[in-house]
Amino acid sequence: MEIGIGLPSTLRGAGRGELLEWARRAEARGFSTLGTIDRIVYPNHDPLIALAAAAAVTERIRLATTILVAPARANGAVVAKQAATLHALSRGRLVLGAAVGGREDDYAACGVPFGRRGRIFDEMLARWERIWSGEDFGVAGAIGPEAPGGRPRVIIGGTADAAFARAARHGDGWTAGNETPERFAQGRERAIAAWEAAGRDGAPHTIAQPYFALGERAGEAADRYLRDYYGHLGSYADWAVERAATDVATVRRDVREFAAAGCHELIFFPCDADPEQVDLLADAIA
Repeated sequence: MEIGIGLPSTLRGAGRGELLEWARRAEARGFSTLGTIDRIVYPNHDPLIALAAAAAVTERIRLATTILVAPARANGAVVAKQAATLHALSRGRLVLGAAVGGREDDYAACGVPFGRRGRIFDEMLARWERIWSGEDFGVAGAIGPEAPGGRPRVIIGGTADAAFARAARHGDGWTAGNETPERFAQGRERAIAAWEAAGRDGAPHTIAQPYFALGERAGEAADRYLRDYYGHLGSYADWAVERAATDVATVRRDVREFAAAGCHELIFFPCDADPEQVDLLADAIA
């Protein structure tokens, strides 16, 4: 199982210095991926732009939106072009994770009907395939740019039946988000079943995304950030705080249990924007 790390791009107060130093350290310490999560109505950095900044100071590490609330952006062609640009400039390192999301305010702010987000996403995924295959869309031809190795890898998030069907129809894998190993394993089985029902060869690439904070103020950092970010979800925020890995033993437990559950990649998302967290996590899993 590979181990990745999230950028602190949703943490209040994390600016240019923290994000770029975080990216440099993550690559130096051998993490597989730099991940981002997404909201519109929140003071976070845009996921694709944050990853573009990280791409400029790294050479090897993958760059993943896990996930981008793609349908809120409505225009599938623009999102495809942005993704293709980042994929090309990073020399083929983008993993485009996407899902419908569940926050009505994000859609309202973008002027996109919340109730149509599933249909919009299905149309967007189909359009991405046409764009990345090089189909002509006008007198100048295709929507580019082209990237080494072709299109980005596509990962679909969500736990509804439609999410697993989308992953099997359009994606390369599925992410559970922040779940327990047991819930991840259940989702993995559903992803595999959808894959087989769609007649796909091989198996879906699967990802899970626990939260972490380490060091003397780890518990305080997890409580502050997760209650802020997930406060609108009530009891889920309490569960997220309780579930977060705030000591080395819990980090190692997550690694062990998710690996046993068949997870291909575990991306730890931070609750503290101090770049020292990168080294603390790397040391914990060494």
